[in-house]
Amino acid sequence: MQVQAYTKYARMSPVKVRDITRAIQGRNAAEAVEILRFIPRKSARLVSKTLKSAIANAENNNNLSSDALTIQSATVEQGPAFKRFRPAARGSAHPYKKATSHIRIILTDDA
Repeated sequence: MQVQAYTKYARMSPVKVRDITRAIQGRNAAEAVEILRFIPRKSARLVSKTLKSAIANAENNNNLSSDALTIQSATVEQGPAFKRFRPAARGSAHPYKKATSHIRIILTDDA
């Protein structure tokens, strides 16, 4: 059975989050939580929070044991970018974008 958790509009670039999700792809869920605990990046905290939510969904909604869960897929999609402006010389403004991302983690109890 598959269980998923989804974090939308996370204020982090998808490229930075994908780097972390590659490290936990296909691992045991409990093992992945331990790995994420020792990665000193903001994106690791975001992915860990989503993973713990998926584990809680499996335990509460589907009566599955957290020991048997493995990460089937951890995908990161690009969310909308916040458009902002920074003051520049001679009264002009330079635009820049603040990236957001959507994190989806799918767990399965199949071996």
